Amino acid sequence: WYEAEHPSAGEFCPRTVEILRGIPEVKGAMFAELPPGATLNKHRDPFAGSLRYHLGLETPNDDRCFIEVDGQRYSWRDGESVVFDETFIHWAQNGSDKDRIILFCDVERPLKTRWAQAFNHWFGRKVMTAASSPNEDGDKTGVINKLFYVVWVGGQYRRKLKNWNRTVYHLTKAALIVGVVALIIAI
Repeated sequence: WYEAEHPSAGEFCPRTVEILRGIPEVKGAMFAELPPGATLNKHRDPFAGSLRYHLGLETPNDDRCFIEVDGQRYSWRDGESVVFDETFIHWAQNGSDKDRIILFCDVERPLKTRWAQAFNHWFGRKVMTAASSPNEDGDKTGVINKLFYVVWVGGQYRRKLKNWNRTVYHLTKAALIVGVVALIIAI
């Protein structure tokens, strides 16, 4: 995943890793499963430095298993691929009774200027690598991923407090906001 090391990928999929490392434009890759009945909600990815490539590996070969990008629908098929701009709103659904497994790659977006290419390389190395998540013990966990875990744990406590007593929740929230603003002003 960008420059994050995942030794498990090389251990479990050595030939795939070898092939992908031979294609410098591929910045990140993973196998992605979409189980029967699953839906990936509408979203857009904020990083415009890459294009998304999907290669159908083991798919239902069924029009009920699809991705829709900017209103255009594509159904995955074994051995077939699609490339799309991840900054457009997209969503996916598997309405079939079989798993969908694809090779999912981020491919570097061709850019016209050197400064844009340099920024894209820097952003991929620093920010996208920091968002990596491990497959197994020994794989790198990026700092952004670690921070999201802290936020998630905090959200669990926040929800418990809100369910327990909404008045205490709102008073605590207001006190925290005032405290943060006071710290900012003090600095």
